[in-house]
Amino acid sequence: MNTAKLRSKRVIVTTAAVAALAVGGGVWATAANADGEVSGGDRDKAGNAAVQAVGGGTVLDVETSDDQGEAYEVDIRKTDGSEVEVVLDKDLKVLSRQADDPDAAGPALTDAQRTSAGKAALDAVGGGTVLDVEASDDQGAAYEAEVRDSGNKEWDVELDEAFKVLNKTEDN
Repeated sequence: MNTAKLRSKRVIVTTAAVAALAVGGGVWATAANADGEVSGGDRDKAGNAAVQAVGGGTVLDVETSDDQGEAYEVDIRKTDGSEVEVVLDKDLKVLSRQADDPDAAGPALTDAQRTSAGKAALDAVGGGTVLDVEASDDQGAAYEAEVRDSGNKEWDVELDEAFKVLNKTEDN
């Protein structure tokens, strides 16, 4: 019996098993992080299904759902400026659509207000992606923006009427 050949096979099998676990774990980690944020191809698929379900718009956020039978919660800004949450199952079948309550979010913003507030919020956190901008109901603040920076951290940024940053906090 050739023991050197046997040891060599064990090393190859062990190495292959470790590599498979590393690749599988990496794929899982990129699909959804600890905060439930979905990224990569899964984000694209869920986002596209939700946009199609509401007749067009822009994907604002995709998260995994912890509710029974639900896989994804997708926030969409429709072409008319309204926002809607679409809940999908694991097969990307629409389970529900719920429009955001416009009274809860405060008055509607103009495109110019939304753009200026978003730019100021991005500058405050050093760049990234604007996830949401809305009128603030907090005393002293005119606008609230939610931003994901390049390090994938989310920030809540409060701005005054002149788009000056009043406060920024990391969203946990």
